[in-house]
Amino acid sequence: MHKSRLSTFVIDCKVEDIDAAARFWGQALGRAVAPVTPESGNYRELVVSASEPMLLLQKVSHDSRIHLDIETDDLEAEVKRLEALGARRVQNRERWWVLESPTGQRFCVVNPQRGPLTDGAPTWK
Repeated sequence: MHKSRLSTFVIDCKVEDIDAAARFWGQALGRAVAPVTPESGNYRELVVSASEPMLLLQKVSHDSRIHLDIETDDLEAEVKRLEALGARRVQNRERWWVLESPTGQRFCVVNPQRGPLTDGAPTWK
């Protein structure tokens, strides 16, 4: 058995300046931009409460869009569960999978981002 839950809404930004994009989205959504660290790279995070999904901006080379991440304590089991529902594997990244839903949306299955998946996360067989 494994658990999974909605982790993050990722705003993919085809831009040169990810900081300007973060300022726009932070102001648009009424959120502060989290401090940039050496590990931030092409990512910027907007501050949310602990009960909300993360809001992440990602500098990308493909068209701008929004996708979601599902976090899980068993990556392969969750990908197989989603495949059984009709999703298909698109690309394996270093630590996550990009999948496509039967309706054409891309999304990612990632390792836990917000700590252990405890109470409230659905359990799957």
